[in-house]
Amino acid sequence: MRDAQPTAIQLTDYKEPAYEVVETHLRFELEEEFTLVTSTLKIRQRGESNELFLNGQELGLESISIDGRVLGEGEYTLGDESLTLTGLYAEHTLQVVTRIYPAKNTALEGLYRSGGMYCTQCEAEGFRRITYYPDRPDVMSVFTTEIIADAGQYPVLLSNGNPVSEEVIGGKRHAVWHDPHKKPAYLFALVAGDLLVTEDSFTTCGGREVALKIFVEPRNIDKTAYAMDALKRSMRWDEDVYGREYDLDIFMIVAVDDFNMGAMENKGLNIFNSSCVLANPATATDAAYQRIEAIVAHEYFHNWSGNRVTCRDWFQLSLKEGFTVFRDACFSADMNSATVKRVEDAGILRTVQFAEDAGPMAHPVQPDSYIEISNFYTVTIYEKGAEVVGMYHKILGAEGFRKGTDLYFDRHDGQAVTINEFVQAMEDANGVDFTQFRRWYKQAGTPVVDVLTSYDSGAGRLTLTLRQHTPDTPGQTDKQPLWIPVQLGLIGKDGSPLTVTPDQEEFWTESSQVLHFREAEQTFTFSGLEQEPAVSLFRDFSAPVRVNYQQSRETLRFLLRHDSDGFNRWDAGQRLMLSWIDDAREGRFELSDDDISVYRELLNDTDLDPAMVAYLLALPSESYIAEFSGEIDPLAIHSAREEVSGALASALRDDIVACYQRLNIAREYEPDPAHMAQRSLKNLALSYWSRTGDDGLAAAQQQYQSADNMTDQMAALRALVNSGDRMRAQSALDDFYERWQSDPLVVNQWLSVQAGSAEMATIEHINDLLAHPAFDWRNPNKVRSVIGAFANQALSRFHSADGEGYRLLADAVIRLNESNPQIASRLLAPLTRWKRLVPSQSQLMKAELQRIMQQGNLSKDVFEVVSKSLA
Repeated sequence: MRDAQPTAIQLTDYKEPAYEVVETHLRFELEEEFTLVTSTLKIRQRGESNELFLNGQELGLESISIDGRVLGEGEYTLGDESLTLTGLYAEHTLQVVTRIYPAKNTALEGLYRSGGMYCTQCEAEGFRRITYYPDRPDVMSVFTTEIIADAGQYPVLLSNGNPVSEEVIGGKRHAVWHDPHKKPAYLFALVAGDLLVTEDSFTTCGGREVALKIFVEPRNIDKTAYAMDALKRSMRWDEDVYGREYDLDIFMIVAVDDFNMGAMENKGLNIFNSSCVLANPATATDAAYQRIEAIVAHEYFHNWSGNRVTCRDWFQLSLKEGFTVFRDACFSADMNSATVKRVEDAGILRTVQFAEDAGPMAHPVQPDSYIEISNFYTVTIYEKGAEVVGMYHKILGAEGFRKGTDLYFDRHDGQAVTINEFVQAMEDANGVDFTQFRRWYKQAGTPVVDVLTSYDSGAGRLTLTLRQHTPDTPGQTDKQPLWIPVQLGLIGKDGSPLTVTPDQEEFWTESSQVLHFREAEQTFTFSGLEQEPAVSLFRDFSAPVRVNYQQSRETLRFLLRHDSDGFNRWDAGQRLMLSWIDDAREGRFELSDDDISVYRELLNDTDLDPAMVAYLLALPSESYIAEFSGEIDPLAIHSAREEVSGALASALRDDIVACYQRLNIAREYEPDPAHMAQRSLKNLALSYWSRTGDDGLAAAQQQYQSADNMTDQMAALRALVNSGDRMRAQSALDDFYERWQSDPLVVNQWLSVQAGSAEMATIEHINDLLAHPAFDWRNPNKVRSVIGAFANQALSRFHSADGEGYRLLADAVIRLNESNPQIASRLLAPLTRWKRLVPSQSQLMKAELQRIMQQGNLSKDVFEVVSKSLA
């Protein structure tokens, strides 16, 4: 699967392709045992080189011809993963016929089978598993696709663009699709199967009627309504906010059970992991509904930020992904609670992305090199990339940001471009020099901001001093200062906001209340303050940085009560709770009357968004706590968090019960923001109540039995599973499986709730789940539901003192290395953090990485992660 030492690909080695592909005609003959692919390309020379290099992987070459003449073996060079032609001229018609075996394709890249369906996944480099082709994003072509398959077995044949023709000849169905927009091969898609369709339509702002279709297996046809509604809302939002109109006659989504990613934005034919598109109240939780809404939006928004304007090379991946994540986050904020969305996004950054930045796989938003591009579909590229785009919005304001994106789309429509060209559009549209800001793309690591404040009562002046530094990361030292937007608020002693204007107005944007922090150390002063204010820094999580700011618990409780910025209100509560957990780890934890009082007020505040109250009351996760620790001791973190959780539940028991009873109202399920918010607080209250005694567990049992929606049923099941009462838990689990065993997506939730539970996830139990008939190593969702949940959620079990949790994960990686390298590589993340653990755990984890490294025939995906982790 790889050479002994795979070669890293460097950004500095980029060269333009020697030939462009003007037209691509693909003919697929789908047979049960194999597929014949005939690729006919009109190629045109771009420079002086007359060598045509084509990528190919695991292909059977049947024939190759130039301008109708079949070539002999001596007229081309066939490598393990390439086909090279030399001596060409300006223009040619190249035809290549390959034989591939989709049913044997367990990597789920290129063309493969999922159940009885053919489908594709070509990003990043899957198209080379279909035919020999210049499989790189800067080769853009107009595609026409012809699909031929058994008419009875495959009544639905789909590809990119608009339908051209369909007919049945001799029992074979022939369908032709044409996409008039140039695109790279990674956006190619094909689907063939026996599918049902949900249909609707959308009238664009230009008055065109677009057919909307969601294709699913027949058993799932009742789970498409919400995705269709989310699609229509996404289309309207993109017109209203960005002025982007859809450009084809049809937009299609297909739900696929076996899929490595969440979804794929193929032009006009989006292929989705079924978990990201299928939902009805009985089978999907509120979290699933929100995820579907966000992912449908994300893939649709790619039509412009990724498809119409695409990446020149894969080092520019955040150009499309970071920008589109920012767009889908803004959409979700507009559809739901903007504050709750910001809290959720910051939680991902602080637990997952900050950990990545602090580990061996740390890389900039624009990496300089990679061995396997699949390893760089990361939270740094996506989520940190989105935060970088969001900082333009903070600096320029909404109007300036829109001017920049309009210029970017207008200037580069139909092109494959770089991050630099995105930045250039922002500069040119607004007359701003972003030279320093570009460092966000090239410097890895999470910046650390130290904060000092002092107040001169005689002068009525507040002095704010900020210092920034970015820690060393692999291959990078001596980082330069970044341009950091610091959104700021000052709060008076009565809780009211104070007018904020620094004396250094040249470093201040009034419209967004942002300080421009651009030096290694910078001091700002605020005059005319009659009293010392509480300082609210980095409001709305205005930059992806760690902040060292020592504020007293009294001040944190004050901000928790009075900060008008919802994100910082939550952040103050998290910092307060982290201080309790630190106390518990040192054996001196005790809730004060003031602590109890502030959380009692929140529980009884019926004017505050219930979803926000739920976040304010939720303790930081063990992963979150770890990121605010020095040396990580997972077992100590778990023990301390359990102590604090139990104390909070006990101290607020009566208020928790009253809150639950107030919100536990029988009503028809609606997946709308108001009802979701009420369910989130109700179920958080249930999770606390179930910790306090039998009446709480009885309430959980009652909710489990009477629930008419999966949100409430799963919340009650989770409470029982985590209660420590194994009889009650097992009884509910058995009942749940009996009810839902025929629905794979619901069974995945059943697997995950056990594998992620500190109470249940013993090594023996995880092995039982892996041996269960419901588990399938070939299905990425099931692997994530067990192995992923165990290693990322049941941390006290995964980090067991004997190292058996690490061994279980390493065994899974070794097993998946050959069949599905992408999934094997992504499972490795918990093992990459071994250097940050206490020595007793660190050495056990390192030993498992060494064991993986000693295996023969490692894929490039796994080799890259393991070798960097051990370096």
